[in-house]
Amino acid sequence: MKNKKIFLIALIGLLTVSFSVFSLPAFRKPYKEYKLSCGQAGGSLVISTTSGPKSFNPIVAKETSTTAITGYIFEGLTRVDPLTLEVEPSLARSWEMLDEKTWVFHLRDDVFFNDGEKFTSRDVVFTFNQLIYNPDIPSSSKDILTLEGKKIKVEALDDYRVKFTLPFSFAPFLRALSHEILPFHKYAKLVKQGKFPFSLGLDTKPEDIVGTGPFKISHYLAGERVVLERNPFYYKEDSCGGKLPYLDKILITIVSDQNTALLRFLEGQIDYYAIRPQDLSILGPQQEEGNFTNYNSGPSFGSNFVIFNQTQGVNPNTGKPYVLPYKLKWFQDRNFRQAVSYAIDREKIIRILMNNLGVPQYSPVSPANVAFYNEDIKKYPHNPQKAKDILEDMGFSDRDEDGILEDKNNKKLEVSFLTNANDTQRVQIATLIKKDLESIGFKVYFLPIDFNNLVSKLTATYDWEMILIALTGGIEPYFGKNVWSYTGGLHMWNRSGKPVDDYEVEIEEIFNKAARELEKNKRRELFGRWQEIVADELPLIYTVIPYSMYAVRNKFGNLYPTVYGGAFSEIEYIYIKD
Repeated sequence: MKNKKIFLIALIGLLTVSFSVFSLPAFRKPYKEYKLSCGQAGGSLVISTTSGPKSFNPIVAKETSTTAITGYIFEGLTRVDPLTLEVEPSLARSWEMLDEKTWVFHLRDDVFFNDGEKFTSRDVVFTFNQLIYNPDIPSSSKDILTLEGKKIKVEALDDYRVKFTLPFSFAPFLRALSHEILPFHKYAKLVKQGKFPFSLGLDTKPEDIVGTGPFKISHYLAGERVVLERNPFYYKEDSCGGKLPYLDKILITIVSDQNTALLRFLEGQIDYYAIRPQDLSILGPQQEEGNFTNYNSGPSFGSNFVIFNQTQGVNPNTGKPYVLPYKLKWFQDRNFRQAVSYAIDREKIIRILMNNLGVPQYSPVSPANVAFYNEDIKKYPHNPQKAKDILEDMGFSDRDEDGILEDKNNKKLEVSFLTNANDTQRVQIATLIKKDLESIGFKVYFLPIDFNNLVSKLTATYDWEMILIALTGGIEPYFGKNVWSYTGGLHMWNRSGKPVDDYEVEIEEIFNKAARELEKNKRRELFGRWQEIVADELPLIYTVIPYSMYAVRNKFGNLYPTVYGGAFSEIEYIYIKD
């Protein structure tokens, strides 16, 4: 067994570098419909993550390492069907639109929080009025649900009816109400004391993390695992009258990197693995012997991008500028960013690292999002000579002939480059981008760091120059307003709260218009224009979109992987087969 383990580690390392000589496996075709059967209770699902949670607070979370956990614990009034992508009832049984600005939601009267307390309209009003709209709580949802500076009025009509009065028509309103609802009885006191933004940390007792979702926290062991257990008060039943969820537990093990996760999957220690293209030569031939199946759902909804820090001002913690003034001048120049985009060899990344199981990306919207994707945008095919010409026109040249360009003021074209160390594929992408940039005269100091540390730099300290990172994406472009509004909590490249260029003002106007517009084609046109602006201005320099691929043990019933919902789209219905 020990020799086999050593062999697998060596093989994984070899295939990370080159695997083109191996044949690709067949994938199971994507599902076209669900046929949820009645299952049996019991058993556990074991999965892994390369980044442990930063907290268990879904209101202030800005990182997927947290929301991947809290998604099992908290629910909203609505949900999105992961197959049809249509809005469905969740904590709300139904709703009615009295007019374009007034909605009444009828809540379920059979829902309990995981501590046994009843869910009512008081919890909905509390979540919106005291959490989302609280000026002292840094919630990304505030950016989305504040409509041109105006709040949505939320009031209880009785215990199971809530009235929402909008300042004007709001097209993505129903999708927005998938936001997590938190209990008044548990957290109102923390809000009153001003402690809520710092609550639900990693040292929180499990019984103090309270939601209505199918699972709750059993225990958390820092750096090792998160254990979720069935919520005994969960309200859903299957078609046979059986209580959901079926699974007793979900064990989320924290591993150092994806190679370790792959090794544990091959050894049978975990039940699910997110496939990288370089893993296919190992996973393909072993499907039958390993009793698992590979699934390919097509291009993901997410985005991978390079970003340069354009934040003006002085860091109060250091007394120094967030970005050196001469570098800030480079980063704020669209020509500079376009040169970088032309320098990136996306096809090479897809060929070498993804075995052609990916697509180049130039837009903030993935081609998976057929409702809004704009194909007719500016693209940047690999052209290092064009990149060099642009930089030369900006005044860059290699004056001392050391292979590194200098600007007009003889400042060397040197940048620090960060990404998250525990995502091996992203580290490999960053390594190729580093080589691409150095081939046109950059000097790049590349440093992979811990993911949560990376997020802190982006959202709190702003002490960085260049980063490769990703966003998960989604169906509704407006929900990215916290990224695209210059006052947004995730407006990563410019944290000043003010526009640094006219295009940021136009994007703000587009998002405001699209929020009001109810006609689908007009919304598509508006967000099409947004994509054109982003592709031209390049505040985010997009790279590649991988396919969503999963390897899952064959022991699970009701398994319907989708690109939107992931491998376990309907987690409460997943059960262990005999």
